[in-house]
Amino acid sequence: MSKHIGIVACSAEGAALCYRTICAEGATLMGPHAHPEVSMHTHSLGRYMEFIRRNQWQGVADLMLDSSSKLKNCGAEFLVCPDNTIHRVFDDVEERSPLPWLHIAREVAREAESRGFRKLAITGTRPLMESAVYPDVLREFAMEWAIPSPLDRGRIDQIIFEELVYGVLRSESQEVFRLVIERMKTEGCDAVVLGCTEIPLLITPERSPLPTLDSTRILARAALRKATEGMIPVGKKSA
Repeated sequence: MSKHIGIVACSAEGAALCYRTICAEGATLMGPHAHPEVSMHTHSLGRYMEFIRRNQWQGVADLMLDSSSKLKNCGAEFLVCPDNTIHRVFDDVEERSPLPWLHIAREVAREAESRGFRKLAITGTRPLMESAVYPDVLREFAMEWAIPSPLDRGRIDQIIFEELVYGVLRSESQEVFRLVIERMKTEGCDAVVLGCTEIPLLITPERSPLPTLDSTRILARAALRKATEGMIPVGKKSA
């Protein structure tokens, strides 16, 4: 039997993409139409934003822990959060959580390492880009990183909160991201982390000047692997 995945959601678009990826790609491991049991809980993005705007991160942690408890009561066996920004309080949440977690930045770093990347461009919300969420993890992997200029960070943050979280995708905003990534390429970055879980809806690998690390799908695939560890993949027979 596969493990029951709990999704601690924050914004609807990123959480939906994570959920859809788990369900759609589960069949490759488990057979046609099959995927692990999945439960999701989310407080209003508005509640999260009240705390984030006031820089009251303990409030963010409390919301995540409340979701964790509800998902445990639903039968979830481990948790993921398809939102990079609120990983700023991951250590506190993990310590107090009733269930184990996967860390989105650590899963991205593992993917980057497996693909041979050494210097990552970090994109996402301003609170994410200006935080230690990725630097702390990338140091463990002996990787370098860079973030966009202050002006570019402001443009990216605005696009995320005024467009992407509402599912609004504009060609002009796609071009803004493309130019930012192009500038990061000239700074020696060899891949870009799409570190807001909505960015993959706007920036595809074909449109990016650098190879992309899609944090949403990377986390979903890591959850699938954990949920199915020990199971015999479809198409393979036991010895």
